[in-house]
Amino acid sequence: MTILNPTKITGSVTALYANSDAGDESLATRRIDRSTVTFEGMAEDRHAGLVAEADVRFRRQYPAGTPIRNTRQITILSAEDLDHIRRHMDLPRFDAGWIGANIVVAGIPDLTLLPPSSRLLFSSGAALVVDNENRPCRYPGDEIDKHYPGKGKRFVKAATNRRGLVTWVEKEGGIATGDQVALHLPPLRVYPHA
Repeated sequence: MTILNPTKITGSVTALYANSDAGDESLATRRIDRSTVTFEGMAEDRHAGLVAEADVRFRRQYPAGTPIRNTRQITILSAEDLDHIRRHMDLPRFDAGWIGANIVVAGIPDLTLLPPSSRLLFSSGAALVVDNENRPCRYPGDEIDKHYPGKGKRFVKAATNRRGLVTWVEKEGGIATGDQVALHLPPLRVYPHA
């Protein structure tokens, strides 16, 4: 049995975002004040669902389009990392919605480096499990270019190890701007045969 360890680290939700338009091919999300998350994810967001189709991220495991468990329901980013990205891209302003954020939190150091299976427990009741780092790619740069033409190409370098996390819902409940977020960590170990 795995026992998760509560930490003394507590953050807070500074912003929530969603995009319910399944036909919208951009990454952009829009600001909302609160969400009730279910086991499918955020009802307000197009990434909700228990099942997703395998895409390029799973090309070594499954053919494209194969139905798989959706462990990328909700994207979480750090306010501190977003500021780092903004400064390194030399932008006067940076909106987390441009790169598909669902939740922005402040106060959890090195959020993107949290290990898989970490838990984030929200004071409004929901709990999310970290699947993995959301690796930076060129697509957010396309959205950034809409606001600052020519600057998007700087995104991948600026966002390395700072792009946030993809998570799935372990406990249904609310998430609201201003919520406190408690961090619980799994036992850490390194697989010796990798």
